[in-house]
Amino acid sequence: MTSSASFDTLESLQADIADLIDRLPTLKNRQFIQQALATIIRLADSDIDRLDWKILSSALADMERGFELFYNYRHVRKVTIFGSARLSSETPEYQMALEFGRAVTQLGFMVMTGGGGGIMQAGHEGAGRENSFGLNIQLPFEQQANPIIEGDPKLIHFKYFFTRKLFLLKESDAVALFPGGFGTQDEAFECMTLSQTGKFGPVPLVLIDHPGGDYWRSWSDYIDQQLVQKGLVSPEDPSLYTVTDNLEVACNAITDFYKVYHSSRYVSNQLVIRLSCDLSDAEVERLNAEFSEILVKGKIEKSQALPQEAQDETLELPRLILHFNQRDLGRLYQMIATINQMGRPSQQEIAHPERK
Repeated sequence: MTSSASFDTLESLQADIADLIDRLPTLKNRQFIQQALATIIRLADSDIDRLDWKILSSALADMERGFELFYNYRHVRKVTIFGSARLSSETPEYQMALEFGRAVTQLGFMVMTGGGGGIMQAGHEGAGRENSFGLNIQLPFEQQANPIIEGDPKLIHFKYFFTRKLFLLKESDAVALFPGGFGTQDEAFECMTLSQTGKFGPVPLVLIDHPGGDYWRSWSDYIDQQLVQKGLVSPEDPSLYTVTDNLEVACNAITDFYKVYHSSRYVSNQLVIRLSCDLSDAEVERLNAEFSEILVKGKIEKSQALPQEAQDETLELPRLILHFNQRDLGRLYQMIATINQMGRPSQQEIAHPERK
């Protein structure tokens, strides 16, 4: 027999759903809310297993926590730091990650890590608790939150690795990778794969060694010898990332990426690149001359916000629009680097690359 508590829950749910349906026509994102509800309804009539429902429910709970936390920080750029949890505070890699965390927060960025020890703790130690996010994973062993972020409201415990990684990338405006094991290698290659296929970014990816270290240099040599030279990736794909053992170079790779380039999105079949300042006609013509091969048709053109962007918070920013082939992402990163050498950003924009 169903308990009275269950009846109360069902009655409350029915009231909440009825209220949502009544308000739906007035909600800003009603199209997507309606799609999500329709998906739940279709699944309710399907034969999926109990475990499938548990996965769906827990994944939605993970995403609810992430969406609610990061909404209040959506106008501040964030740097995700990946690296080994096994490196102690005495290692040069730990010290480099600590100094990097301190340096990027002094530039106005916030720092995200998986919330554990080693490189993750070093990043938080350098950034300070107030400038740190921890995206931890619930495990029956290990992976306790580090003491810098433990107890902070900006620490989330995710049930699933895939929802955790979703937010580590979705909310990041730059990725810094320090030496690490299989997990770090997985994160490095996933960042490259998602960037290469246009599913992530464009954002700067920086692979950082301690001064004199060769972890990422050796990795880069492998990429060149085994992937680039054998035609398994495009010759331009190494443009997706920067390898360095210099703290200043690492920070500049991030701040320079947002010197003129602000962000981008697709509107229908056009790539819209938002800029912090306008480009001259001559500069746009130079882009067309140097990067015409990445276009499906037409030219790179200057534009204001398109009608489909009417609710976009970047409405006032100038834009470039192009029919990008969505294949040559290495070349797109090269074009962004060229754009960042153009224009005349104001001193305020140069001083605040962390704002978005």
